Parts: sequence; structure tokens; C-alpha cells
Amino acid sequence: MNVVFRNVRDCLLTCDVDAEFSGIPIWKQVYHTLHSLDRWFINPEIYTEPSFHKLDLNNMNVKSDGFDLSRDILLKYYEEIKAKIFDYLDSLDDEMLLQIPDKCESDRMTLILAQLRHLFLHIGIINAVTIMNTGKWPFMGGYPKPNDDRIWE
Repeated sequence: MNVVFRNVRDCLLTCDVDAEFSGIPIWKQVYHTLHSLDRWFINPEIYTEPSFHKLDLNNMNVKSDGFDLSRDILLKYYEEIKAKIFDYLDSLDDEMLLQIPDKCESDRMTLILAQLRHLFLHIGIINAVTIMNTGKWPFMGGYPKPNDDRIWE
């Protein structure tokens, strides 16, 4: 998961949060991605919205006119999600992965894999916008070295 979160961090550091894709600002695409990871990775039925959440802020089909989220807010939210998910993963054993959490319809492994697929779909879109607008490629490391802090290829 270190590599997954490193790729999310690099995406957040390189994207232009004010750029748009299909009429939706990138900050909203980032928030949608983080919000989904936060809600659906552990248990979507037992979840508390972040304090700054507004109705439909995570909904890609609803414009959020007059409201935006800064990179700093998004990075702070990212750090909170990362800590929560690492704590959660540390609490699991192999047997628990096939169990269904309280009030949920899917087992833990399905929730985790579905969120990883969703996460990288949106990181791909966000990074594509970054590449199109800057001509530079964000670093997407499979196994970055511990002291490798580069964010661009």
C-alpha cells in the first residue's frame, strides 16, 4: 500500500487543481477519488463524512459552483485517509478478508480491490490532464526507493 499511496501523493502534488476535465475541475475529481477511497475501502455503511463535506461535493455529475477545495485541504484529507487505511489493514488477518463487515453487502477483499480499481481509474484521468496541460509525466513508481522524492518522470 506504500506504493499506492505514494502514487496518489504524487498525483496530488503534480495536478493543477483548477484545471478541468469534461467541465469538472480537477480538485473535484481528486475529492471524489479520495472520498470514495475513504468511504468504500473499509465499510461504506459505517462512515462519517469529513467535516468540510457538502452535499454532492463528491458527485461528479453535480457542479459545485461557488465552492472549491485547495490542494492543502486535499493533501490533509489524503493524509487522514492514509493513516486510517494503514491502521485498518494492520488490524486484518487473512481470514478477515473474506468476511463481510457489519451492515455491508461485500466482503472486505472485494471492497479493497474495488477501491484500488476505482482509485487508479481516476488517477489515470487526473494524470492524463496533467500530461496534456504540462507536457510532463507525473512519476508513477511501482517500487520507488525510500529516499526517492521525485514527483516527475
